Amino acid sequence: MCGIVGYVGERKAAPILLSGLSKLEYRGYDSAGIAVYEKDRLQVIKTKGRLKALSDMIDGGKNMSSTMGIGHTRWATHGEPNDINSHPHLSQSSEIAVVHNGIIENYISLKEFLVEKGVKFLSETDTEVIAQLIEYNYRGDIVEAVMETLKDLKGSYALGVISRHNPEMFIAARKDSPLIIGAGKNENFIASDIPAILEYTRDIYILEDKEVAVLTKDSIKIYNEYGQMVNKKIFHVDWDVDAAEKGGFEHFMMKEIFEEPKVVKDTFNSRINGDLLKQDSLSFTAEQLNKIEKIFIVACGTAYHAGIVGKYLIEDLSGIPVETDVASEFRYRNPIINEKCLTIIISQSGETIDTLFALREAKSRGSKILSIVNVVGSSIARESDSVIYTLAGPEIAVASTKAYNTQLAALYTIALDFANKKNRINSEELKEKINTLKEIPGQIEKVLEKREGIQKFAANHYNAKSVFFIGRGLDYALAMEGSLKLKEISYIHSEAYAGGELKHGTIALIEKGTLVLCSVTQDALIEKMVSNIREVKSRGAVVMAITQEKNKLVESVADTVINIPDISSMFAPLTAATVMQLFAYYMSVLKGCDVDKPRNLAKSVTVE
Repeated sequence: MCGIVGYVGERKAAPILLSGLSKLEYRGYDSAGIAVYEKDRLQVIKTKGRLKALSDMIDGGKNMSSTMGIGHTRWATHGEPNDINSHPHLSQSSEIAVVHNGIIENYISLKEFLVEKGVKFLSETDTEVIAQLIEYNYRGDIVEAVMETLKDLKGSYALGVISRHNPEMFIAARKDSPLIIGAGKNENFIASDIPAILEYTRDIYILEDKEVAVLTKDSIKIYNEYGQMVNKKIFHVDWDVDAAEKGGFEHFMMKEIFEEPKVVKDTFNSRINGDLLKQDSLSFTAEQLNKIEKIFIVACGTAYHAGIVGKYLIEDLSGIPVETDVASEFRYRNPIINEKCLTIIISQSGETIDTLFALREAKSRGSKILSIVNVVGSSIARESDSVIYTLAGPEIAVASTKAYNTQLAALYTIALDFANKKNRINSEELKEKINTLKEIPGQIEKVLEKREGIQKFAANHYNAKSVFFIGRGLDYALAMEGSLKLKEISYIHSEAYAGGELKHGTIALIEKGTLVLCSVTQDALIEKMVSNIREVKSRGAVVMAITQEKNKLVESVADTVINIPDISSMFAPLTAATVMQLFAYYMSVLKGCDVDKPRNLAKSVTVE
């Protein structure tokens, strides 16, 4: 969620902090601020609103001479979005400044303790407690004061701390919230995510839980929670800076939709060798798989919708029962899970807090963990028994598009791998399905060529107040994701329903002019979906259908049809998803919404 950047070196810090924060705007925020050591004191500048307002206040930071500082974009959790609650937060004497991502669960009791000691608070945030507690614990050594403070914090945190007593050094720490360190020449950095500092360095240290880093311009020292020095390997970032830029597109979201053919192909290629699956990609042998009695797929948001597709695929192909769970519910409902279960964890960032805790819950009960993530070295990847990387590259738009498609791509290969190892599919069938997978990137390109038809339909309906998405089977899973995309970026109310559920109450909401999107790609269910379309049409609905070119029956009943290339029902969601994404995009643009940074949302949800 919130974005953190820190710099210490020989260059002016403020412009670097502002630049880094601009690369983290996709994470979602409602205020921004920086703290720098300037003229023998800590100077804090912060404001409610967009980063540009902060930059304008200090003229881009070009007149600030400090070579050390921390910056933050905040997404409000404790206290309303305003100037006072914005980060960074100062201690009472203004000698310590802190930026924080996460939630301190016991901040009320800590605040009460400090108030009794005479400490005066200015904000409503949990973060100010950290700054005040560090000052309370300060006895001449700022590192010791931070380490002592961390022992009292319950919850999650990624921290950047600077002190007036140490103008050439800052401290970073993390627990359950992501934080990386960038190693440069005569300069060092911290950040919530790689794009913030990729302009300056490609050499990264990934902090583990409860580790503390002390940075100067010439050194990086990392300690564990017991104060012992930790030796870590550098992770070298090999993707291009351009991957995190718009590249001529008006919005990141459209750029990322256009990248889908490539990233889906890359994800398939990482798992397929010719017309065979790479057997070294998963650490589960046929013998191990035969001992698995049940699979749980656990995720949040878009990743959860990918998991529902995965449930259909794995059950159909491998015969193993699958339960799909929302991570925030899974971790609290005492799931019946043991060593005979496999848990598949899906997360774009690999840092989604509820998903990470669900992983730990499943692992503590004996389950093996297979994760599908996009970020190498992320917390979920490191704590899993086996990992499939989706190779989507950096996804900057808050609404997930290419990451979703690559998650589906990974799930298809998992389902086929499991079916093969359980002898539920013969070699010829496997080759046929693998060859079908190879055709999908080209089919997505053909869908992109039809974007004008989708744009035209959106232009006629972007003022809709409510939209319904319906489908059956895999199309129902797709409807859920289509509905979420529309809600996320256009702020139009939408709901997804299984086609067969219409008559159980939902159809009462259909009236003249109601917009209904129907995905009709499952051969065995086409006639039933056509009946559903007739049901809503007879009550005045306007229907856009997504279906294969071969399905002429659908054209006879829908108002508008967006055809995807002919492909078997099992694989259709991978191409139909792009249509849903384009529809949501055009609806948002036409309404004048902030496509890449929708209100109240964050890219990586690292707090509960």
